[in-house]
Amino acid sequence: MTLYYTLVFILLMFEMGLFMLLLVPLPFNVKRRIFTFISENPLVAKMEYWMKITFFFILILFVDSVNRVYRVQQELMAASDQSKGTTTIIGSERLEVQARKFYSQRNMYLCGFTLFLSLILNRTYVMIIQVMRLEDRLKTYEGTNKDTKQSEKLAVAGKPGELAALKKELARKEEDLQTLKKQSEQLHKSYDELSDKYAAVQKDKEARKDK
Repeated sequence: MTLYYTLVFILLMFEMGLFMLLLVPLPFNVKRRIFTFISENPLVAKMEYWMKITFFFILILFVDSVNRVYRVQQELMAASDQSKGTTTIIGSERLEVQARKFYSQRNMYLCGFTLFLSLILNRTYVMIIQVMRLEDRLKTYEGTNKDTKQSEKLAVAGKPGELAALKKELARKEEDLQTLKKQSEQLHKSYDELSDKYAAVQKDKEARKDK
């Protein structure tokens, strides 16, 4: 197995472990803290960004493996057609084609399952968030919800790292707003200075005319 397919296999094992962790039954408060931490952590947002790029390359590998399976299948069919007209079949060539077919199919299934499991993980995460929000609302209606701060965080929690990205964007917009305010104050100050100078010049002109 080549290096990149080995990395795909490691990623598949990681996804399987993560999926099992999502299915582990935990107390509601613990699970709520975990999911709010995932939504707020900026490192998770960066990891998700790089994972999207990785899945794009895995998609390319999947398409390439499907193409290889198709080509090997065509070669195998061509070899079978040629062997019909002869009394002997070259076993080594057929075994080589069969081995290439096996490796191509293995790579195709490996990339396909990795991509498919990533979609399942994303959907499972969203469903767990929705269920936790409903449970949190139910506890709020019953009056048994004491941790209102975590409830507010859970209410705005979305994809992994989404809340952190929104906070970062909000901070950047606030910085831009402060910069615009400073520029506006400087322009207003410059305008006042020019107005004062203009008024002084006009007074000098009027004084000269009176003389």
